[in-house]
Amino acid sequence: MSKHFFGDTTVLLGRSLRHIIRSPDTIITTAVMPIAMMLLFVYVFGGAINTGSESYVSYMLPGILLITIASGIAYTAYRLFVDMKGGIFERFQSMPIARSSVLWAHVLTSLVANLISLVVVALVALLIGFRSGAGPLAWLAVAGILMLFTLALTWIAVIPGLTAKTMEGASAFSYPLMFLPFLSSAFVPTDTMPGPLRVFAENQPVTSIVNAIRALFTEQPVGTDLWIALAWCVGIIVVAYALAMNTYRRKIS
Repeated sequence: MSKHFFGDTTVLLGRSLRHIIRSPDTIITTAVMPIAMMLLFVYVFGGAINTGSESYVSYMLPGILLITIASGIAYTAYRLFVDMKGGIFERFQSMPIARSSVLWAHVLTSLVANLISLVVVALVALLIGFRSGAGPLAWLAVAGILMLFTLALTWIAVIPGLTAKTMEGASAFSYPLMFLPFLSSAFVPTDTMPGPLRVFAENQPVTSIVNAIRALFTEQPVGTDLWIALAWCVGIIVVAYALAMNTYRRKIS
């Protein structure tokens, strides 16, 4: 059964990746908005925000990377919606394939597509002044956190992708997720925020993820932020996966 699952997932993953190769504009669109936002903040607002000795592009890059992911997963929901409405799922049910492989192919495609977008955004950040003395292990840790965050949001995206009534509804859920970094430590220190907003900002998942990535980039002790970030990501994955699979079983039953 495991060989059957992995083989089916590989074949369906290839199908999804071919769609992306034929429509590279989806990755370009995903990267353009965060890049434009990064340029706006660095060159327009950056001079007015005090982040100490650290350059503002280095300070804000972790938040921009999370926004890139939140923007990219909207396409996962969109692709699932198109497959649902196009009858692809019904056709797959009549074939001797592992049912969960259909969802996993979309999830893995999301990881690949978002990884490409993240690399593009990071390269632009390097061009405008981002620098890091982090070693290979720190970079691997950053990549691991970003992939876990992508996986968490992707499983959230699966739910509207399966249940939305319209194309717009399938991707609209990503807007609040893209807004969440603005209510965190991503762009300004949380100690500058008013009381209630500061409490929310310091106790939501994006802040711990941003702080952990920022500490890794600057070779600072990560403290408890890393473990809190991992706990948030894993917790979201577990809950979203369970809800997504339950929704999928109801849809295909």
